[in-house]
Amino acid sequence: MGLNDIRLPATLIADLYKNSLIETGKDTALNQPVVAERRAEETEWKWLGNNRKNILVVVNAEDAVHLPDDALDLLTSMLTACKLGLDDVAIMNLHNYPGESYKNLIASFKSKIVLLFGIEPASFGLPINFPHFQLQAFANNTFLFSPSLKELGNDKITKSKLWVCLKRLFNL
Repeated sequence: MGLNDIRLPATLIADLYKNSLIETGKDTALNQPVVAERRAEETEWKWLGNNRKNILVVVNAEDAVHLPDDALDLLTSMLTACKLGLDDVAIMNLHNYPGESYKNLIASFKSKIVLLFGIEPASFGLPINFPHFQLQAFANNTFLFSPSLKELGNDKITKSKLWVCLKRLFNL
């Protein structure tokens, strides 16, 4: 039996993750009722692109509606290398929607692939955390967490690490 084949009893898993697997309707940290999330249809989103391939690109740019020009140039060149374009993706600036739930974004954009640039998975609301450049499957989606586009623009080694992941993600 290898490490990938270990089977744990359900009671042990429930004991290990009692605060994160079971939703009780209370915020355990504050012992307050959980505020109901907005329905995805109620939010008017501002995004860039046409989302034809249900790929959500999430950024956090304080100084632009969507992205600064240099970051947009870098992103479009990466998309072109992946045989994609702005027509294929939806670029969301999370700075415009502080505290917004990943569930609402994914439901609204029917995303299958989510690229997080400079946004920690936990701050995006994901109940899991994973490092940069790891393709992470969760809730019928594939997530990729990367440094911000601004950081990528200055670092060829970091860009090459991202490129390796993008090649795997898009079967290039």
